[in-house]
Amino acid sequence: MRGFKIILTRLRMAWKSGYLKRNKKFRMGWRTHTRYLTNGRISNSSLWIPLWLVSINNVYVTDLSSLVQLQHLYSCGQHLQIFITQKQLDLCAMASFLGFTVSYTMDEIKGSPYRRGFDLEDGGSSRSVDCSDDEDSCGPFDITSTKNASIERLKRWRQAVLVLNASRRFRYTLDLKKEEEKEETIRKIRMNMEVIRALIRFKQGGEEGKGTRRFPSIPSNYYGVGLEDLVSMSRKHNLSVLQQLGGVAGLSEKLKTNTEKGIPGDDEDILTRKAAFGSNEYPRKKGRSFWIFLWEAWQDLTLVILIVAAAASLALGIKSEGIKEGWYDGGSIAFAVILVIVVTATSDYRQSLQFQSLNEEKRNIHLEVIRGGRRIMVSIFDVVVGDVVPLKIGDQVPADGVLITGHSLAIDESSMTGESKIVHKDSKAPFLMSGCKVADGYGTILVISVGINTEWGLLMASISEDTGEETPLQVRLNGLATFIGIVGLSVAVLVLIVLLARYFTGHTKNANGIVQFKAGKTSVSATINGAIKIVTIAVTIVVVAVPEGLPLAVTLTLAYSMRKMMRDKALVRRLSACETMGSATTICSDKTGTLTLNQMTVVEAYASSKKMDPANDVSLLSPALSSLLIEGIAQNTTGSVFVPEGDGVVEVAGSPTEKAILYWGVKLGMDFGDVRSKSTIIHASPFNSEKKRGGVAIKTNDSEVHVHWKGAAEIVLASCTQYIDENDHVMRLDEHKLTFLKRLIEEMATRSLRCVAIACRLLELEEVPTDEVQLAEWTLPEDDLILLAIVGIKDPCRPGVRDAVQLCTSAGVKVRMVTGDNLQTAKAIALECGILASDADATEPNLIDGRAFRELSEVQREEVAEMISVMGRSSPNDKLLLVQALKRKGHVVAVTGDGTNDAPALHEADIGLAMGIEGTEVAKESADIIILDDDFASVVKVVRWGRSVYANIQKFVQFQLTVNVAALVINVVAAFSTGDVPLNAVQLLWVNLIMDTLGALALATEPPTDHLMHRLPVGRREPLITNIMWRNLLIQAMYQVIVLLVLNFQGRNILHLQHGNRYHADKVRNTVIFNAFVFCQIFNEFNARKPDQVNIFEGVLRSRLFIGIVGSTLIFQIIIIEFLGKFASTVRLSWKMWLVCIIIGFMSWPIAILGKLIPVPATPLSKYSKCRIFRRRAHSKSREEVNSPRQ
Repeated sequence: MRGFKIILTRLRMAWKSGYLKRNKKFRMGWRTHTRYLTNGRISNSSLWIPLWLVSINNVYVTDLSSLVQLQHLYSCGQHLQIFITQKQLDLCAMASFLGFTVSYTMDEIKGSPYRRGFDLEDGGSSRSVDCSDDEDSCGPFDITSTKNASIERLKRWRQAVLVLNASRRFRYTLDLKKEEEKEETIRKIRMNMEVIRALIRFKQGGEEGKGTRRFPSIPSNYYGVGLEDLVSMSRKHNLSVLQQLGGVAGLSEKLKTNTEKGIPGDDEDILTRKAAFGSNEYPRKKGRSFWIFLWEAWQDLTLVILIVAAAASLALGIKSEGIKEGWYDGGSIAFAVILVIVVTATSDYRQSLQFQSLNEEKRNIHLEVIRGGRRIMVSIFDVVVGDVVPLKIGDQVPADGVLITGHSLAIDESSMTGESKIVHKDSKAPFLMSGCKVADGYGTILVISVGINTEWGLLMASISEDTGEETPLQVRLNGLATFIGIVGLSVAVLVLIVLLARYFTGHTKNANGIVQFKAGKTSVSATINGAIKIVTIAVTIVVVAVPEGLPLAVTLTLAYSMRKMMRDKALVRRLSACETMGSATTICSDKTGTLTLNQMTVVEAYASSKKMDPANDVSLLSPALSSLLIEGIAQNTTGSVFVPEGDGVVEVAGSPTEKAILYWGVKLGMDFGDVRSKSTIIHASPFNSEKKRGGVAIKTNDSEVHVHWKGAAEIVLASCTQYIDENDHVMRLDEHKLTFLKRLIEEMATRSLRCVAIACRLLELEEVPTDEVQLAEWTLPEDDLILLAIVGIKDPCRPGVRDAVQLCTSAGVKVRMVTGDNLQTAKAIALECGILASDADATEPNLIDGRAFRELSEVQREEVAEMISVMGRSSPNDKLLLVQALKRKGHVVAVTGDGTNDAPALHEADIGLAMGIEGTEVAKESADIIILDDDFASVVKVVRWGRSVYANIQKFVQFQLTVNVAALVINVVAAFSTGDVPLNAVQLLWVNLIMDTLGALALATEPPTDHLMHRLPVGRREPLITNIMWRNLLIQAMYQVIVLLVLNFQGRNILHLQHGNRYHADKVRNTVIFNAFVFCQIFNEFNARKPDQVNIFEGVLRSRLFIGIVGSTLIFQIIIIEFLGKFASTVRLSWKMWLVCIIIGFMSWPIAILGKLIPVPATPLSKYSKCRIFRRRAHSKSREEVNSPRQ
């Protein structure tokens, strides 16, 4: 087990480091704990060996369940004889893991293809494609392709080649040593991953009979290829095996899938595939259990001291007074401590469960798959082997697969290999690894391996996601808690010294006026018991003084806010973003889909030198133009059209712009499938936000080559030199026609239409490269294009977005639009949304072109940035430059983005907001918060929640500090004057529970109000405790201290308790003090809800948790006073005394109202102290200069 834990630890280290071989210490440690296949013997159980059949005392084991049974029959250390047959892969690893000794002969392994793949001394590469099945039989000159040859064979080749100057000859060729180290590292990872895989399967096999879900049984030959063959091929990227299976077409046939229509997708088919090849899930690491949180709560030193003191008090009390009466003091303290620990652990455990649930939401990516000929959205966990998955820029590869079709498809495999180099995928390199990202291009893949059968799944299963992230606010609160704790500890030590001195000098008397300690007369047990009570009081003061609830309050409010934000369509990926959003001073928002509905429709079109009215009237187009236009629409797209049988509604998939144009094409009579079948895409230049256009080159069945372009109208138009007129003639685009078309585009843009131009170019076959390598590097012709059509796409503003923008403005948050559309479209939408108030504001630099901003110097960009309201025709890099300029000017910047190229800006911003619907996975991973509905109104809700987090923490800090100050002053003054304290240990622990856990729950879960959006953003350097908070807490603390100290010293007279037993009178007085103190906190909780408002009851009924906690506190207080007298050292009170306590608590309301009428200075108190220190230093410095002798 120890070896397995070491492997998991090192895998985790490997993942975090990014690349194993950079860490020499790690490599050495790995070698220390892993032994390799040498001389036919395994020397360490942590090694995965590719052996298939195990014989245990002549008992043949063919499955994991048999091995489980044998493990119970035989003791560890049993000798195992290995026999090689083509069977299972997991048994040897499990036998080794269970403690059996494994041995075998080399003769039995000789010739095994798995030995060549795994034996480190053989030099075989797990990813090589050899010229024959037996590498040793190949000569050094038998290499058909050096690109895919193994490292060992390349070495032999280089030795055999006659080279005059080897260093020059191989200067720009493969570094064999580096590649050998790389492949050795990869082999090590894979070997250890197989142990994890075997253990996971072993565990799953043991759980099959425990009520887990059972998949339907299927015949062993139901699919034409088995799980182990697919996993082996995928893991080794073995192209020869793929070719033996008949290539992608043959493999898809064996997997009963269609490369164009996908799998059938019915429930039975899905379950069958999961039964045969597994699910696309990996075992999650269980979160920390409740007992761990309980143990952590026990680690508090002050609570441990209290438990020790309670145990000693319990023992002495029982010894002196008997078990019936002697257990009260010690037992009540122990019970109170245990209650505090359990409540704290329960609260922490609940928050942990909530964060786990949110982490599960982050992992649940939704993506498109093709099933039954149609594109549908499914969860990544529902992807199965045989699925056909379309990929585009920014997508995450959901499972291991092979490429079906791809155009300029480039994959970022750094998450798996640690290398940042982009890998291009084609028929020669068709294997894609799960977890990698699409860096460029688009294509479709056939899924061949899922879940723990992929390297990504194994890595994810071995990595814990508990990052222990600490937000900036938590750091500040920890600092505050430390400072207050030091003050409380100092006070406690002082109280301890004073009480002990008074006790041992005979100045401490009991309730009846009798001296508690007399030297030589008081028994040892009574002396020790008295000293323990004093120590208990001092320690309890520390417990109350140390505001442990501050970090808890942050966790509570973050967990609560994140859960509620999910309902408001915002998924928080990083905790710090919650509170940072409350400080945002500006939001740089996209236009499409965020400020608009993202429901695009072609409402206007220009073709054949005339405006089409209606836009879908195909009769206005000539046959030749219509054919070219429809061909360009159908082929130059990443979307698809599904036409159901009968009278079903046509389903169009793709980006919103693609869908709008495809719908328009369908209305023009386009048969999507038929058009695509008549031509083949030979090369593509995918659309991206930098170029703002995309193109394809297609070869028709008539051996013609057409290049189709589509993109931003003015950019495509600039590349056009011809157009097709109403007579179907190709005409030269002269200056007059060009000016007319530019005005047409501007006119469309002023009506908030997105303008897209479609153009083409006809090439001769000789102009296109025929060689595959040259074709892959070929650049599509971008000039001399023929304009086919200009379309205007309407994307209306979202309802309520104008109100949301105005709300941001009133909250001191400036909204800026950064869009790729042209300036006229951006201006029209900005006026509609309220970002620009009027046409008078639509001037530079309020309205600026991205290129113009880009060409400014850094200093000029800083000056202009603050005035920009709209940036049109901007690239992702322009957005990044704007964010950097605003941050340098001191702004807290929030940025929305959806594309892969938006990732740098999202990462650079203080708060990155990615779109959940249209956003790519790359953008989402770079973001702090994901807006699930792509709505700007949800962004404003995030601002509200961010301010609510900060405001709730401030409420709790004010409440807790009030309790701290009042409790400390009351006990310290009483201890110094009388040698006793009115609030004992159990009572203080109850108060600690009220203010820490219950107070945090009540105040940290207050929902946001509109009042928060009428304040200016909270500055990052503004003090956490404001002048208003200082005023409120000092007024309340002074009131409580004065009233309760008066009761402590004059309570018997004021409450008319001078008649009767003095001991009972003091008990009643102390009970009234304790009860009144608790009621002060209950009433003060209402005051803390609204630190700067007179109406403290506004919205109180909407906060059910607040009402519930206040009510629960009141009920428990009644129970403590009336029924737990011996436990809390209290007595029952008459109704008159209850009324006195309630009146004392109630008076905190009018006092708070009067206090809020007192004005406070705008400058924070901390700045006054800093100024004073600065002046003192300056004064001392000037005196030194005066007194210093002249040189």
